[in-house]
Amino acid sequence: MSIEQGTPLVVALDEPSVTLEQVGGKGASLSKLAGAGLPVPRGFHVTTAAYKRFVAENGLQEQILAIVPTDASDILALEAASSQIGQLFAQGKVPDDIAEAIQTAYMAFGDERLSVAVRSSATAEDLPGMSFAGQQDTYLNIQGVDEVLNAVKRCWASLWTVRALGYRARYQIAPQDVSLAVVVQELIPADAAGVLFTVNPLTGSRNEVMINATWGLGEALVSGQVTPDTLVVERASGKVIKQEIADKAVMTVRVPSGTREEPVPEDKRSAPVLSLEQTRELANLGVQIEALYAQPMDIEWARKDAGLFILQARPITTLTADKVEVEEWNDSLAHNYLWSNGNLGEAVPDVMTPSTWSLIQIFMSEATAPMYAKGIREFQPIGNIGGRFYMNISLTMSIAGVFGMGKEHFKASIEEVFGRIPASIDVPLLPASRWRLLKGVFSVLSWFPKRLRANQKRMRPFLATATERCENLRTRLDSASSIAELVTLWREELEPLFRESSAMLEAAARQDGNALLNLRQKLRKLVGEADANALLSGLNSSTSQLASLGPLLGLAQLERGEIDRETYTLQYGHRSPHEFEISIPRPVEDPNWIEGQLASLREAPVDIETRLARQQEVQANAWMRFRQRYPRKAESIRKRIEKTTAVFRDREQARSEVVRVIRALRTFVLRAGKLTGKGDDLFFLSIDEIISYLNGDEASLAHVATRRATYERYHAMPAYPALICGHFDPFKWAADPQRRSDFYDANQQHQAPASATITGFPGSEGVVEGLARVIMSTDEGDQLRPGEVLVTVVTNVGWTPLFPRASAIVTDVGAPLSHAAIVARELGLPAVVGCGNATMRLHTGDRVRVNGKEGTVEVLATASIA
Repeated sequence: MSIEQGTPLVVALDEPSVTLEQVGGKGASLSKLAGAGLPVPRGFHVTTAAYKRFVAENGLQEQILAIVPTDASDILALEAASSQIGQLFAQGKVPDDIAEAIQTAYMAFGDERLSVAVRSSATAEDLPGMSFAGQQDTYLNIQGVDEVLNAVKRCWASLWTVRALGYRARYQIAPQDVSLAVVVQELIPADAAGVLFTVNPLTGSRNEVMINATWGLGEALVSGQVTPDTLVVERASGKVIKQEIADKAVMTVRVPSGTREEPVPEDKRSAPVLSLEQTRELANLGVQIEALYAQPMDIEWARKDAGLFILQARPITTLTADKVEVEEWNDSLAHNYLWSNGNLGEAVPDVMTPSTWSLIQIFMSEATAPMYAKGIREFQPIGNIGGRFYMNISLTMSIAGVFGMGKEHFKASIEEVFGRIPASIDVPLLPASRWRLLKGVFSVLSWFPKRLRANQKRMRPFLATATERCENLRTRLDSASSIAELVTLWREELEPLFRESSAMLEAAARQDGNALLNLRQKLRKLVGEADANALLSGLNSSTSQLASLGPLLGLAQLERGEIDRETYTLQYGHRSPHEFEISIPRPVEDPNWIEGQLASLREAPVDIETRLARQQEVQANAWMRFRQRYPRKAESIRKRIEKTTAVFRDREQARSEVVRVIRALRTFVLRAGKLTGKGDDLFFLSIDEIISYLNGDEASLAHVATRRATYERYHAMPAYPALICGHFDPFKWAADPQRRSDFYDANQQHQAPASATITGFPGSEGVVEGLARVIMSTDEGDQLRPGEVLVTVVTNVGWTPLFPRASAIVTDVGAPLSHAAIVARELGLPAVVGCGNATMRLHTGDRVRVNGKEGTVEVLATASIA
């Protein structure tokens, strides 16, 4: 990669002489538009010469070429390469003259805090036949020179994302032939935005222009969270021949930390975004742009007051008379049931690929075997709703009712695990007679107790050898040299191990019935919520470790030099925020992840050992109070707690070993993709379809594109409610600014919370005041600053390393025995769980008071909107 002499580092956006090689595809397109006098926001290019100088002066080129894989189907290699290259860029220094040139161009705007958009512009994007848009990164609402410089550097690194690497490998674009420019533009504070197609994409008609329009910035439209107005304009006459005005519930607005969704004011929700005059003006701009490029165009636009702006224009690479075909993954439409994603849903929080969903069905058939008995399984023990995992509560309530348990008693009995079922929800029962359900239960009694006893005898020996057995198998899967070898490993070892580990989890969980629930309820009656929680903490003892805390304690051991990285990876490398979803890499697959976690651990305001010691003191004080109050009960309660917590640790360890096998299943699918050349396409087949394909049946490959589109469609949605009653449309729900994350009931009208105070379950005692940090994914974990209140939808073991940096935990979904509550109690962090819609009602920067004893969150001061 040579550095062209004389190529400027920074040039004005409207410079007519720039080339694709200098400013990339997006930049060249914007210069072309600006040069033609079209209304493009002012800005400047950071040219590819600046990128090349950065790479050269930091000695990166040879290192990059040595790292980049050439096989687009080897997802694991692409992920590893992207991570390594990203680290190289993060460590690099921007040369002084480049930094000065960017500063000069930015200050020329005349406002040293002007909000800008910083967008990557690759030399191989937006070219004819290559629908490459979106492969690199964009950063919005960037303010100040320092932030602009940081955003430019991140854009440079985005040339080497997994998607970009795979794209170039697939289309045989040589890595030494690519470079990256960056476009910095004034961010228009749009009151409306949208997309224009110079050809009607639904009909293929070249005589019509189609416009989508919504309030605010365009992100809510792009992410599918709002239904836009749709207008169709006849090109020749400029006549609006179709106008569909949508109920636009959500808009994206600017805030200091970036952007966020806000409810659309009531008087604008059903009002047209564009006047007829503006619609014709916009259509005319589209026709001009198409003429400029001499081909159909996809155009992003924005409006501020009466002014229209063109943000981007790229060729439409595919035209079809049909919409993109998608499937519907929604079991809520089949019956009127109550569904919950509590408890096991914590471990499966993601939209599932078809491969993962098929494996979860196998897992559940072994881990909850009675629910799959003849006469019961017909009522769908589990469901896939919009790609997400749910359990059928109507089924378990109906079975409980057969034995005389009333609805309210049932609701109370599952509250500790699944969360509170609102009194307003009338749980629908199965459309089945009592006798039919009894027959199903009696069939279970004929075989299940014997199976359970046998598995419980095998459970501890299994756990003792499971790690070594699974890691050995994973190594052999990763090195399988032929499809036949891989299929044999699946049939003879991997599938049997997966089924066995799932059955062992059931055995571990059923060792002592509902002992933990019963004991906790008894302690609450005797000593209250706070002391009951304290007495049941200490699950992480000096002689036995709670698996959910393992990754965090392992990091502390690694930091102290008590274990090495290889040991850490062996013991905890399978744990992840997405550990049931096999298409998502495990954190330890990123060679820089461990170092990042250690750095985060060092930032924690209180170290782990101190937190655990404090909580042990809290527990000891609770024991002292208990003995003083109930001297005769103390010893028997102590023995019950020891026995119950040992069972709980067994269950957690068994779950950890299931997750270890799931990591081996990921290795299996990755290796199959490598050997067949199909790469990540195989994640969009069920496990049976994968095996059939490996055995020579290619028919299922025809579904890959449709399923990938379906997955992406659901993946763009926010996390669904923990409880869903009746038929649920995730797209309508997502468009509702007053939506709740705790429950959705199709049988009743939604009611907004009556109180400004957010309430949930008391998860862990303590009162904390601090700034809220709303984080929807662990990918955003680096945004959590020491001492902030972590607010999210739900947590699992993959979130544990973030806890030490937080001063308190608040979740939408959860119960007293959920992951967030248990781990927070072990670490002595105040926590309120199962709040419903805390992530909707709280915003990053709000000052809040979290009361873990009362289960409340109060907003003391709101973050200001930019």
